[in-house]
Amino acid sequence: MLRIYKSQNSHLALVDLLNGLASAEPVIWFDLFSPSAEETRLVESRLGLEIPTRDEMQEIELSDRLYQEDGAEFMTMTATAKLDSDYPVKVPVTFILKGTTLVTVRHADPKSFQVYANRIQKPNGAACETGELVMLGLLEAMIDRTADALERAGSDVDAISREVFRKSGPSATKKTRDLQSLIEQIGQKGDLLTIIRESLVSVGRLVAYHVALEGSAPRKAAKESRQRIKLIQRDAASLGDHALFLSNKINFLLDATLGLINLEQNQIIKIFSVAAVMFLPPTLVASIYGMNFEVIPELHWQLGYPYVLSMMVLSAVLPYLYFKRRGWL
Repeated sequence: MLRIYKSQNSHLALVDLLNGLASAEPVIWFDLFSPSAEETRLVESRLGLEIPTRDEMQEIELSDRLYQEDGAEFMTMTATAKLDSDYPVKVPVTFILKGTTLVTVRHADPKSFQVYANRIQKPNGAACETGELVMLGLLEAMIDRTADALERAGSDVDAISREVFRKSGPSATKKTRDLQSLIEQIGQKGDLLTIIRESLVSVGRLVAYHVALEGSAPRKAAKESRQRIKLIQRDAASLGDHALFLSNKINFLLDATLGLINLEQNQIIKIFSVAAVMFLPPTLVASIYGMNFEVIPELHWQLGYPYVLSMMVLSAVLPYLYFKRRGWL
């Protein structure tokens, strides 16, 4: 899908494909979303550059993500998608700046793109006269979405913490907590925070590369752009620190949950150990009087049977009382 945006009264407007390419007004933003080969060739011929393929966008080498070619800046970052679901994903998004035109190439649909596109087409939307301003607006929208996701993740982590360290009331029935479910929730939040941190680092690298390039004089003199870039860098750094804090808290909760599982397992083993110790003396008494010797003094004794039973009961009760007094039961 190819969307074309042009500037109308300093604001962006979505135009159809035929009128957008036929009109003499310059295109500010080409948005390629899972483009076909024909749409890709159309943009390439219009701007005189080669758009990276999906496999090339997924390269992790920095030289394959941030480079200059054909008089244009090619900047690929790791964006996030489906942050509202239980299974967020990371997707590569490429920004291509050539002159005042921006080309975005993506094979997923992060919600920040649609939110920003709807915002800039409003009559009172922010002015977007160059592709650089559009790119900065998209990065700001991604930062906002990331901040919202981190806020929700922080609330969820606090809820998990209360569940892990909750105290049962004195009248509460003994019930084993679903620690497996807690581990699954911790794992999901850990994956989300990992994706967010990777995306924030990618944003920081992209902006730093864009600032370091020797651009044209008007771009250098644009005070608004410099201020917005500083804000993006500052927000990405602060959100990265917050994501790191939540990641450390997630690791702590995981260790605490595994410790609780070990405690419950030890409690079960302790019960079996105490039971074995309690039944050991009665077993010893029964084994002694169960031996097949011809001469056993108590064998023909009339009170021998109740005597032995009393000894077995007493030898089991005494260890029980001892363990109960020590608080082992």
